[in-house]
Amino acid sequence: MELRPILSTLLRHKTAALLIVLEIALSCAIVCNALFLIGNRLDHMHRPSGMDEAHLLFVRTNGISEDADAKAVTRADLDSLRAIPGVASATTVNQAPFGNSVWMSSIKLRPDQDDATMTTTNYMVAEDGIKTLGLKLLEGRDFNASEYVDSDTNEYSAVILTRALAQRLFPDQSAIGKSMYVFGKQPHRVVGIIEHLPKPRDAGPSAEYDMSMLFPSRFSYMDGGVYAVRVTDASQRQAILEQAKKVLATYGPTRIVSKNATGTLEDMRAKFYRNDRAMAWMLVAVSVALLVVTALGIIGLASFWVAQRTRQIGVRRALGATRTQILRYFQTENFLLATVGIVLGMVLAYAINQLLMSKYELPRLPLMYLPVGAVLLWLLGQIAVFWPARRAASVPPAIATRSA
Repeated sequence: MELRPILSTLLRHKTAALLIVLEIALSCAIVCNALFLIGNRLDHMHRPSGMDEAHLLFVRTNGISEDADAKAVTRADLDSLRAIPGVASATTVNQAPFGNSVWMSSIKLRPDQDDATMTTTNYMVAEDGIKTLGLKLLEGRDFNASEYVDSDTNEYSAVILTRALAQRLFPDQSAIGKSMYVFGKQPHRVVGIIEHLPKPRDAGPSAEYDMSMLFPSRFSYMDGGVYAVRVTDASQRQAILEQAKKVLATYGPTRIVSKNATGTLEDMRAKFYRNDRAMAWMLVAVSVALLVVTALGIIGLASFWVAQRTRQIGVRRALGATRTQILRYFQTENFLLATVGIVLGMVLAYAINQLLMSKYELPRLPLMYLPVGAVLLWLLGQIAVFWPARRAASVPPAIATRSA
């Protein structure tokens, strides 16, 4: 099909053509950035925790009065939790992942270092900590029994790092056997590397999400510790959680079971990322609504053009043009307009992304989203123009010329 008649017609209808181009350009720019933001939120929500999420639950108890026997009570709690049918292991940890609080500590690589190398989160885990959380040990070993100390001493001789933190502190070399300083002048020797362990909250830059360290520490419930329980059957988590609450409640009245940081790990993750999930759905709704409006605009303008060019269609049909050729004419016309709009939309999408980067510290828009948005708008344009074009191709030549 020759493009000259199409271009000639578009030049005679500049205003309508410009409206479609601008509508497609705006839709392309917004949809590309919306798809990017949706993907960014989904990636954010599905970052690995490194833990056995399907079999983990946490219970926090808050002390409401002084308890001189808090350490003994905590040991009794762990024995009772481990005795519950269906419990594989139990331990104490100073903070629950995806919780509302975070423990942070500064790291130095030399005892005489003035400024800290970095600050990141620290987990304090008691015996069976690695096993209970389901962490994957990549290098080195778990803590020895002799390395566990009470939480009020801070005299830790060993530390386990996540892979991301180890690579940050000791690039291009193994961190096993290296020393670091967190609590005073006593060195902590790196004895193991685990794959993942996120910060309890998104404290600090997103790139530091997976930078955590573990210390062998026995936390009592009075110190703010959380009981971590790993079950053998994921379907029994809720029942075991309720039984664990009852077990811990029997050692009152000096404490209560807290609603904060209590529940299955999957539920805690879902609650933690509910705002991200709501934003993703909102962006989906906005994108769908925008595409619907764009499609309706294309249908409306295409229908208007068909009505305005009835005589032209009749003449072409009388000269031998088939229905397929008339249909292809309008689809080619829409394809040209969509192409111009998409090119402008890509430029506008990049400009919007630059603004978001400067205002909200978002990453750069990956190029892959531009062709995705382009294909989506091309398909939308062809689908939207099909019905008006099909109606135009169905007009008999005699009726078209007589109605004109």
